Amino acid sequence: MAESAQQMTTMVINEPSPQFALCMNKQSVPVADDNELLVAIEYVALNHIDAKLAAEGFCHWQYPHVLGLDAVGTVLNAPAGVFPAKGARVMFNASLGSQGMLKEYATVPNYAVSEVPAEVPSEVAATLPNAGMTALAALDKLQLEEGDSLLIDSGCGAVAHFAIQYAKLRGAMVFVYSEAGEHERLKALGADVVFDANCEGLECNIKHELGPGGFDAILNTCGGDSFLCDLEHLRFCGRIACLNGFPSIPQELLFRRAPNISVVSLGGAWLANSLCAQQKLSFMGQQLIGDVQSGAIIAPDLEVIPFTEAAVRDALTTLYNHSARLRPVVKVQP
Repeated sequence: MAESAQQMTTMVINEPSPQFALCMNKQSVPVADDNELLVAIEYVALNHIDAKLAAEGFCHWQYPHVLGLDAVGTVLNAPAGVFPAKGARVMFNASLGSQGMLKEYATVPNYAVSEVPAEVPSEVAATLPNAGMTALAALDKLQLEEGDSLLIDSGCGAVAHFAIQYAKLRGAMVFVYSEAGEHERLKALGADVVFDANCEGLECNIKHELGPGGFDAILNTCGGDSFLCDLEHLRFCGRIACLNGFPSIPQELLFRRAPNISVVSLGGAWLANSLCAQQKLSFMGQQLIGDVQSGAIIAPDLEVIPFTEAAVRDALTTLYNHSARLRPVVKVQP
């Protein structure tokens, strides 16, 4: 398609709502600036953050708003000398503060994309950016080393899927909270011990497996009051990374644990307008693609869904209300 084509199809929400009132819209095909690529979007993976912000809103969004952060597509136009070149398949995590990727065409900075080799299917690559990059960033902030004990407070999500595998590659002992039906899957990914999150006697089970000292590191994915519960299980001066914010910490708990606290914000690379952080997204993307291609990392199970309001609404509703094992991936191009 020529860059000067008139219109493209997009899927938008007109206001934040847990009913996800989606509708199809027509917009002009964007024109790439210097160092930008014009990309024909093929697949867009939906994540929990898409559902949460679609339902509750986000201060940087303008409406009507196009959803979708994780995308894979083919470069249709690239400035002379800019890499990747025309015809390359690319994967990227789009700007959280801008319009999303549930549309036929998009422009994206060339330094924030990762090229996808022929051996990795597009729909698989689309599942990697948000969850995989978040897991890598969290483990880096936790300074996870061989022999460390790591607790992941929810094994059901896609971030845990990647964090378990990468933590094992770094030589950590991995402990996970999960529903009973997920234990075998998580152990197959590499979890050493899986605790039933709803089991009475959880405290005793943790002490039995770990001893009284607490975990060296904790990945808190749920946020809220779960952060305070996780602090109780952290060793003195241990490290905890939080994905979803946390409440005020009681002074007694704060000084009894003296935690090293990190906040992980993948979208912050865009919100802070940090070129360095945006380039790091590309580097992490290349690592994820390479590790999936080599078999070192297993990609999440996925379900391809059509580019229709009903299919996307159902997927967002599931993501908003539950932890979804199958990652919904929207097939945008026919």
